[in-house]
Amino acid sequence: MRITGCQLIDGEEPVSCGETFQAVNPATGETLEPPFCEGTARDVDRAALAAERDFDTFRNASAERRAVLLETVGEELLALGDELLDRAGAETGLPRPRLEGEQLRTVNQLRLFAQVVRAGDYRGIRIDPGDPDRTPLPKPDLRLRYIPLGPVAVFGASNFPLAFSVAGGDTASALAAGCPVLAKGHPAHPGTSELAGRAIVAALRRCHLPAGVFALVQGSSHSLGASLAVHPLVRAVAFTGSLKGGRALFNLAAARNEPIPVFAEMGSSNPQFLLPEALRERGAEIAAGFAEALTLGVGQFCTNPGLLFAIAGSDLETFASRVSAMLGEKSAGVMLHRGIREAYLSEVGRRSRIAGVRPFGEVGEAASGACLAAPVLLRTDFASFYKERELSEEIFGPAAVLVACADRDELVTAARRLRGQLTATLHGTAGDFSAFSELPGILEVKAGRLICNGFPTGVEVSPAMVHGGPYPATTDSRFTSVGTAAIQRFLRPVCYQNFPPALLPDGLGTSRKGHTD
Repeated sequence: MRITGCQLIDGEEPVSCGETFQAVNPATGETLEPPFCEGTARDVDRAALAAERDFDTFRNASAERRAVLLETVGEELLALGDELLDRAGAETGLPRPRLEGEQLRTVNQLRLFAQVVRAGDYRGIRIDPGDPDRTPLPKPDLRLRYIPLGPVAVFGASNFPLAFSVAGGDTASALAAGCPVLAKGHPAHPGTSELAGRAIVAALRRCHLPAGVFALVQGSSHSLGASLAVHPLVRAVAFTGSLKGGRALFNLAAARNEPIPVFAEMGSSNPQFLLPEALRERGAEIAAGFAEALTLGVGQFCTNPGLLFAIAGSDLETFASRVSAMLGEKSAGVMLHRGIREAYLSEVGRRSRIAGVRPFGEVGEAASGACLAAPVLLRTDFASFYKERELSEEIFGPAAVLVACADRDELVTAARRLRGQLTATLHGTAGDFSAFSELPGILEVKAGRLICNGFPTGVEVSPAMVHGGPYPATTDSRFTSVGTAAIQRFLRPVCYQNFPPALLPDGLGTSRKGHTD
């Protein structure tokens, strides 16, 4: 399939464009062909008008047609084969096995949401039959279902060029809900984005669904994303990325004449609590698992374990030395693009200069090169952590801050001081959990997922998964961006009162006794 560099709007391609941008291979510094057209507000308007035009047709399509569409998108992605994987590797520097796994995850997400659509439970149907004979007032007949919001703007993430991008989980859940999607490809991997977008366009044609159901706009400027957030026909935004980017979109959407929800996943430090008995009995095992989790994918996961708390003592010193030695043996890895690498080195440098913070090993010496970054472990005490809120904030990359607490009270206070997180982890024994029994209760109001004796990297796509959490991890802690519950972001409830059976939507018709017709 030829990559053209054009926008994909309403099943057509503009024949010309003005300014262009190009992808760069982060491993080699090579500029990749072809040039890509810089999207404009006019492109967004064309895409939004087509999406609004075809919204009713798509949302009223049968569950089976939407389910088949999702499965067909997966088929088209698989059919791209090496072309998709090779381009994704060239644009991101990610290794082939990682991309193969991500491609399979993307296809399985689509298949899972097809099952959700067929099952129909996401519609949340509730039927409360009326009782005209109730006194002193008759009881009305009330029936509830959830309906799609409308066109959704989906922003592709830099660190998952397939699973959290153009055909990823946000797009899958929005299409499953019956919402057209206006996708913005990430400017670091536009070729990968176009190939995925073409797979969706091909699937729509195969399924005889209208072209306005999906559009892909691409560009390297912030103004393109802003145009999506403020367009009056866009009804929701899904975003995975930085706190700065997510908050900017949230503010734009809130300032509209008709505000809309922004479901932004903006990162997390994913604190690890190393409790005393576990540290003494399994310190070497935990250190090895932590070093692997921290450096997985060069630390470029939103669930990267970037913050550790433990009580000071010889066991912690042994643990820190082990981790430092393991990290020192790790080679510098290729980061996704130069901007991420520069931000990583800047954030590590800033933390290192805070009073009371010291690094284990060299901070930046091994991180020279095109887009290479080396892992770093920083050490501080509770007093410095308590004083400098910056120490609790995410560093996107293979860096972590270890906080040595003087005693139990300091460790518990540190937990209470945390801001919202995607995950929080407890490493402990039965004795630890008894001695620190309040920690789960503290952490469940801080994070969307709690982990016991494990690590947060590797987010299972399942009905029970929560990938979300209180601000600043996300802009709305009531929802998840991974798992089948992600569909709920793009639905809203409607109640039908005293409707005659002939006017009731599909699934809401019952007899007066409450049995389904």
